[in-house]
Amino acid sequence: MNTPHVVVVMGVAGTGKTTIGPLLAERLGVPYAEGDDFHPPANIAKMSAGTPLDDDDRWPWLDAIGAWAHSRTGLGGVVSSSALKRSYRDRLRASGPGVVFVHLTGDRALIEERMAERKGHFMPTALLDSQFATLQPLQADEAGVSVDVSGTPEEIADRARAALAAYDRERAGSS
Repeated sequence: MNTPHVVVVMGVAGTGKTTIGPLLAERLGVPYAEGDDFHPPANIAKMSAGTPLDDDDRWPWLDAIGAWAHSRTGLGGVVSSSALKRSYRDRLRASGPGVVFVHLTGDRALIEERMAERKGHFMPTALLDSQFATLQPLQADEAGVSVDVSGTPEEIADRARAALAAYDRERAGSS
């Protein structure tokens, strides 16, 4: 990749954003920021209680992630964020040029199994249905790639890096 991107690793809960994000950042040689760390305490309390967030809950969180992304413009970075709706991704893209999404996708049964196995996370498996109901997958006109979450974290991170490199080559060829 020429200019380092700010990569937003997105997807429903349980796809591995927190696991893949740091591995991808390491492969790209840029810092990683955990998107969950940008949630205000009220959001965490709401999700811990099994209540889905609404847009009013998400805007300040997305703005905080966007501020971090803006601070990394031209430097690159990787941050995790569910970014489930197009409007959320539009808001993150508005934070600065070069924001690219890696949409972690996969079989619902696999994602639910992985969610059930994780320890100490505030997002209960019960909210997975609401996550899938909210999800608007990346559209063709959005900067980004989709990556399947089957396999080991290392394999997924390698696929993400390769998909980003192919995306950059394709973009360079069309300009």
